[in-house]
Amino acid sequence: MHTVGRFRVLLAIAVAMTFLTGLGLAVTPAETPAPPVAVADPREQAVRDLLERRARAVLERDEAAFAADLDPEADPDFARRQRELFRNLAAVPLGEWEYRLEGETNLAGITPPAADQVWAPDVRLAYRLRGVDVVPSTQPMAYLFTRRGDRWFLHSDTALEPLGKRTWRGPWEFGPCHVLTGTGGFVLSHPGGEPLAARVLAELDTAVDTVTQVWGPAWSRQVAVLIPGDVEEMRALVGPGFADGSIAGVAVADRVDAQTHTAQGQRVVLNPTGASVLSPLALRVLLRHEITHVAARGETVDGAPMWLLEGFADYVGYRGSDVPPRKAAPALAALVQRELPTRLPADADFRGPGMELAYQQSWSLNLYLAQRLGEPGLVELHRRVAGAGRVSPERLDALVLEATGEDVAGLVRGWQAFLRAAFP
Repeated sequence: MHTVGRFRVLLAIAVAMTFLTGLGLAVTPAETPAPPVAVADPREQAVRDLLERRARAVLERDEAAFAADLDPEADPDFARRQRELFRNLAAVPLGEWEYRLEGETNLAGITPPAADQVWAPDVRLAYRLRGVDVVPSTQPMAYLFTRRGDRWFLHSDTALEPLGKRTWRGPWEFGPCHVLTGTGGFVLSHPGGEPLAARVLAELDTAVDTVTQVWGPAWSRQVAVLIPGDVEEMRALVGPGFADGSIAGVAVADRVDAQTHTAQGQRVVLNPTGASVLSPLALRVLLRHEITHVAARGETVDGAPMWLLEGFADYVGYRGSDVPPRKAAPALAALVQRELPTRLPADADFRGPGMELAYQQSWSLNLYLAQRLGEPGLVELHRRVAGAGRVSPERLDALVLEATGEDVAGLVRGWQAFLRAAFP
């Protein structure tokens, strides 16, 4: 209620009570008393205020305000890392930065620090990269707060790890962030990563344009490319399954909203060791491949067949490069000299020693489909099949038939004929 309105209501009540008292009337209380007004948890309000100050300090670049809420009794290394985090964020184009409270962590099982009170609410960081994120990306922050006297402080972001709670680490946790900006997004790196970042930026705008020519304009057309400084950062950004050094890059997302066909927190993360030694052509193919995943992610349901997802991304990656099939797919060329594939690549083929062959088969299959259906037809097949996710063989047959006029067996036969001609 606005202040003026509240004042008028209180004034009216006061006049009415004076009138009733003057008449000497007895006022009988209601049979069911009104429920008491809920009082907010004072620690919750105090921590919310602390987190609001912290978020505002990040956006307004006020280091003194950011550090003021750090527990003076906390581990000095924690305080140092927090100040470094703040400074490392200076060049990052932030559109939003806020913290949200969602529940509470039971502290049984850890030894709390000496303080008047200790609390561990579930905190999520919601941040949006300006120009790239349509909606904020949200990440867990395993914070522990302490009260000393009448004031609350942030004490730690690692104390809850024995309970299985871990704080998400963004690029700014691993060193100063350098940002190079183009029309199609930006490239974020650390000191030492500038040469690769410059090469990526030189390819970024054209890569975004190429993906848009194939997929269409119904995506953000803005990409954040991250270049980690080491394996630890790579693991933090993409997970241990993709940080083993065997890949040059990967496209990641926090989550996909199947209702709105949008994805949150999409990033292209390059392995600096693998990507830095790529030829100009190979780097171009890699970027276009991963950016294709970014464009199509909102239309892709978990469990969709890898031969379509990876083959389509490779098709866009090689599009317009004039690379002959034998050079683009040497393992497939060797196979065709001995025998022709008799089935579509299975998801399991994309792991282990046969991975390269699976990718090359999938690229050639999508190249065949593009030549047979045209690029709009290939995109329509991708939307149908990738949008269905994991389906039975019978349902896949039906989806392929709807998009191509042939079932899967007919698709394989046409692909075999294409391979004979492509690899004479």
